[in-house]
Amino acid sequence: MPKCVFSGKEIPRGQGIMYVRKNGQILWFMNSKCERNYLKLKRKPVDYKWSKLYKKGTIQKKTKQKETSVKKK
Repeated sequence: MPKCVFSGKEIPRGQGIMYVRKNGQILWFMNSKCERNYLKLKRKPVDYKWSKLYKKGTIQKKTKQKETSVKKK
């Protein structure tokens, strides 16, 4: 099953939107909300709490903060 490019969630079989760019790259979207945010509005998924990439980005930020605080001591 493909994953949504914007939200990072798995798309059930028979659902979703497949977008093919001119260079041949295939982008899968869960719904029109994700498609609109990614293509038309040029938004980053890291900025939205409902996307899995937001959670991944916040975890990485926290680990970087911990590493810098340990190095300073």
